[in-house]
Amino acid sequence: MQIGIVSDTHDNLDLVDRAVDFLESEGVARVIHCGDIVAPFSATPFDSDNFEFYAVRGNNDGEWALSKTVDEFGTYMGDCGRLTVDGVSIAVYHGTNKLLREALVDSGEYDYVLHGHTHERTLEARNGTVRVNPGGLPIPGSDDTFHVATLDTEQSGTEAITHHELA
Repeated sequence: MQIGIVSDTHDNLDLVDRAVDFLESEGVARVIHCGDIVAPFSATPFDSDNFEFYAVRGNNDGEWALSKTVDEFGTYMGDCGRLTVDGVSIAVYHGTNKLLREALVDSGEYDYVLHGHTHERTLEARNGTVRVNPGGLPIPGSDDTFHVATLDTEQSGTEAITHHELA
């Protein structure tokens, strides 16, 4: 199964639309947003008949109505969530607190820890867990392009992850 991973879209509807269009064209079955959607209006494009949608809260998600909006068509997991897909264990956290993010990786409980916050694409394997940041809206000091990632549950480790440049 293909899983789409996106983060830090910050109400940029152009980038949200590009992400949704790309992930639909890739045939992903699920999309996981690692936080900083920001407002409910920029979550609604993820309401797709082509994939299930999951999201965690980011530090810029200021509107509490966001959780209600996401729950109307997907699953809002709060500050942190966990999923098991095809036997693959996944933790999702925005990543605001580096100590907590690293603890999720070091716990050894997950095959993948997905996060955002830094807007920097990351792919790191450590002690059997792969940490993935798909990137996000370009900001000073980060990559100057927007990326999403995909996770192929039929593969393992870093080979299962592909970053895709969308802008």
